Amino acid sequence: MEKKDALRYRIAPLEMTPSEFRKVGFQLVERIAEFLCSLPDRPVTPNEPPAVIREALGTGSLPQQGTEARDLLEEAADLLFDHSTFNGHPRFMAVITSSAAPIGALGDLLAAAVNPNLGGWPASPMGTEIEAQTIRWIAEMIGYTGDCGGLLVSGGNMGNFVGFLAARKAKASWDVRASGMAGKDSRRMRLYTSSETHTWIHKATDMFGLGTDAIRWIPVDERLCMDMTALRNQIQEDIEAGDLPFLVIGTAGTVSTGAVDPLPEIAAICREYDLWFHVDGAYGGFAAVLLNDGNGTVPGDLKGISEADSVAVDPHKWLYAPLEAGCALVRNPEALRDAFSYHPPYYHFADQAEPTIDYHEYGPQNSRGFRALKVWLALRQVGRAGYKEMISDDIQLAQALYRLVDDQPELQ
Repeated sequence: MEKKDALRYRIAPLEMTPSEFRKVGFQLVERIAEFLCSLPDRPVTPNEPPAVIREALGTGSLPQQGTEARDLLEEAADLLFDHSTFNGHPRFMAVITSSAAPIGALGDLLAAAVNPNLGGWPASPMGTEIEAQTIRWIAEMIGYTGDCGGLLVSGGNMGNFVGFLAARKAKASWDVRASGMAGKDSRRMRLYTSSETHTWIHKATDMFGLGTDAIRWIPVDERLCMDMTALRNQIQEDIEAGDLPFLVIGTAGTVSTGAVDPLPEIAAICREYDLWFHVDGAYGGFAAVLLNDGNGTVPGDLKGISEADSVAVDPHKWLYAPLEAGCALVRNPEALRDAFSYHPPYYHFADQAEPTIDYHEYGPQNSRGFRALKVWLALRQVGRAGYKEMISDDIQLAQALYRLVDDQPELQ
C-alpha cells in the first residue's frame, strides 16, 4: 500500500460523508424530538437494579470490527431513553438538577462540530469571545461587577475551587504556589463557613493542602444562617492564637434548605479583617436577578453578592443549561492569573495587536471545551426578562408546595 493510501486508511473509519452525516443527524434529531415530547408519559426513573442496566448494555470486550453509525446511534438512543432517570421530567423533584433547555442540546452539537479548544485565544478566537461575553452577562444578572474575571467550569465544586485557590494565593503571606503549606514563613491558614455549607469545602481543603481541620464551622441561627457573633469571635480567637484567617464563605442558597447567609454583614467583617469573601451561589445565586423588583420575592441579603471577592454560580441549575456548566467569577481578573498562570515555552503565543484572553491562565484546565455556547444561546433566546419570569415562577411553585406540605400533619 502506498503511503498516501495508508494515511487515507488511517482516518477512514471515523469519517462520514456529508450526505451520511445529514441523514444520520436528521434521524437522531427526530428521535430526540419525539423523546422530549414523550417525557410526561414516561416514568421518571426506570427503577432498575444495576445488574439489569449492565445486562442491557452488555459486558463483552471491545469488538474487533466497527458498526455503522446509524445503527450505533439507534442503539444508544434506545439504551438512554429506556434506562435513564429524567431530570427534565415534569415530576422530577429529587435533587438540584434542572431540565435542559433544548437550545442548549443543539448548542452542544454545534460546539462539538467546530470543536474549539478554549484554552487559548488563537485556538478559539470566537469561542473565547463568546465565553467572555457570557461571563459578563452572568455577572450583570446577579448584580456583580461587569468587569470581573471568570470562566466556565464543570459545576459548583469546580467554581468554588477556583475561588478558593484565588483566595489562598491572594491572602497567604508567603509564596504558597512555590512552597505550599510547608514554606519557611507559612502559618496555619483558617477559613470560616457555616455548618450548612456544601461538602465542596471538605474536598477543597483536602485537595489543596490545608486539610479539613483548617475549616472553622460557624454555627447557624434559627433561620439556618451563619451566626455573625460566632464568626467574629472565632476569627479573633484564631488571630490571637497566631493562625492566619484568610477566607469566609457565605452561601446564597444552602443545599438543604435554601437559606441565604447575611452576605452584607459577612462582607463588612471581611473588610475589617482583610479576609477574602467568597459566595457559594451555585444553587441560589441567580435569584439575585429579582432583587430590584421591589416585591420582596427573594432575600435582601443576596445584595451582598455584589461585595464578594469571588462567586460561584451554576448555569446548569437555574439557567437550565445542559450539564456541565458551572461558572466562577472573581472581582479582580488578575487574581485568577496570580493563582493559575504559568508560561512554559510551549504556551507561547505570538504577540497580538490587541490584548486577548487565554483561559489556561485563569483556571486549572488547559484543554477546555466550549461550555459557554449552550449558556450563551439560552441567555439570548430567553433574555433577562425571561429568566426573571421563570425564576419567579419557580419560587412561587416552591412556596405553593411548602404550603401543601405544611398543611399535612403527617409530613415533616
